Amino acid sequence: MLVTLIITLIIALVIIAVIVSAIQQHKERLATLKRAEYSKLRAVLEDSEELLVNSANVPLSPAVSQMLLKRVAFTLRAMVELEPGARDLKQRLQETESQLTNSPPDSGTPAESVTLPDNDQQLIGMIKGIKRLRTVLRGEHARGNVDTQMVIQEDRRLEVLQLRINVESQIKRGNQARTNNMLGSARQYFEKALTALTNTPHQDDYTSTRKSEVLQALEDIATQLKEGNVRDREKKEEKENKDLDELFAPKRKW
Repeated sequence: MLVTLIITLIIALVIIAVIVSAIQQHKERLATLKRAEYSKLRAVLEDSEELLVNSANVPLSPAVSQMLLKRVAFTLRAMVELEPGARDLKQRLQETESQLTNSPPDSGTPAESVTLPDNDQQLIGMIKGIKRLRTVLRGEHARGNVDTQMVIQEDRRLEVLQLRINVESQIKRGNQARTNNMLGSARQYFEKALTALTNTPHQDDYTSTRKSEVLQALEDIATQLKEGNVRDREKKEEKENKDLDELFAPKRKW
């Protein structure tokens, strides 16, 4: 009888240990999933806020600003659900919702002109910012958060803006190379600008004007290179004639 009781107690303890272990493992899995989801949400939040801050370099339309603010608010709500005691998240959520409420109505698209930075890294950052913004725009459309017409309009605007930044950058570099008498490099920069202007489906007054300017620059460079080649050939012929004169000149007697 005692042996049976001991065996029963051992079995019960084993069962309890297995159950406790299973519960603990389940809690750990939930905690791991929660941390992963929180990290994912934090990355989305940081990405959205960075795009909003980058509006100083890449002009945002009111529609895109609203989309990003809604994305921030949605992310913060999800983070608050995971961390109900996080006061800082609740405060940021209130501030974001207040911005959404008080934001001005859509007054059209911003000006397309942008000021190019002198630093190449900043320029690369602008291009990356536009590409990220276009990716976010399409992602929010796939989730049903923005309508199709808005996506088409804004994606086209960003594509044109990206084209202008690319073209203006190549022209700027081409002019700098011409100033430094690096005509080969200048020609390459202007050819890249011409390719971008020719291949874009968005043909307008800007592309026509810039294409004419780039073609004129390439024509001027071709003339300069041709004149340079003529000068080099003349110098070479002059040197060869001089060498021949020295070769056939009467030898001096000592």
